[in-house]
Amino acid sequence: MSNRKWNIGIAILFIVFSSLLLSFFLSTLRIKDLLQPILSSEVSQKPPYHIVLISQEIDNPYWRSIERGAKDAAFEFGMELEYTGPFRINPAEQMKLLEKAIAAKADALLVQGLSDPQYIDLINKAISYGIPVLTIDTDAPSSRRLSYVGTNNFDAGKVMGELVAEAAGNHGQIAALIGNEQAPNQQLRLAGFREVISRYPELNLVEVRSSNISRLQASGETEELLQHYPQLNVMVGLSALDAIGIAEAAERIRPKGLQIFAFDALDETLELIRSGIIHSTIVQQPYDMGNEAVSQLNDYLHGKELPVQHYTKISVQGQKPFVQENGETSP
Repeated sequence: MSNRKWNIGIAILFIVFSSLLLSFFLSTLRIKDLLQPILSSEVSQKPPYHIVLISQEIDNPYWRSIERGAKDAAFEFGMELEYTGPFRINPAEQMKLLEKAIAAKADALLVQGLSDPQYIDLINKAISYGIPVLTIDTDAPSSRRLSYVGTNNFDAGKVMGELVAEAAGNHGQIAALIGNEQAPNQQLRLAGFREVISRYPELNLVEVRSSNISRLQASGETEELLQHYPQLNVMVGLSALDAIGIAEAAERIRPKGLQIFAFDALDETLELIRSGIIHSTIVQQPYDMGNEAVSQLNDYLHGKELPVQHYTKISVQGQKPFVQENGETSP
């Protein structure tokens, strides 16, 4: 009899324990259901990937175009883009902004490459902190940046050389202006230009001067060159404001038969082409630079290895149509 009572007691305890266990399991499921919206909300509120784009000059139309391309790609990939830069071209200010972005722990940086050793050190510092850095518009190949996105400036200089050689009939005197003697992209354009011109013994590059990215200085340098070299056939501007300044000086002096070649597609440059004052201009694709730089970052975040350089296309507007395809130049 006592054994029977014992068995009944065990059965009752088992039923009670099973009921408690079932109740606990059901409560756990209920709590999970209640917490799921909160957990999902926390996940959805995770801040987006934050990219800082540091421009050469914040309101420069060229850099605003880079910004538009970068913002469109950032929106597509669910990222947040912060655009900043000095109000006037100021490498020291660019350096300060880069330091600030590193200190603020940006998730990634898009920067114009500068040759200053301290600037190179800052790029390397960002990389050492795990912040991906891509150079845009101008490269800094001696740094540890992941990739460069922009024009192949050496090839662009070669295209300019071919345009000039054909227009000049492979002979004559040439003078060139560059925006900044310290800028790597300007030096690459000049090197590509020299390479082509050197193939034509009767083409003589008589002098190269700097405009310091100033329309006024470009005009003044041109006036001196035209007075010193009265037989000058061609003048080339390798930065955006150079050819506009050249055209202003030519309007004052009115040299005979001078052909002017430009870089970039400012509205005034295109108007001077339409009026026949500028022969042609090499056009970069700043929107594509910004757009493709952010796309490259997205690839990197998904484990893809980036190319050392990602070149954007160029074209020529003027008297001879030109398009660059697949990284090669073609007439």
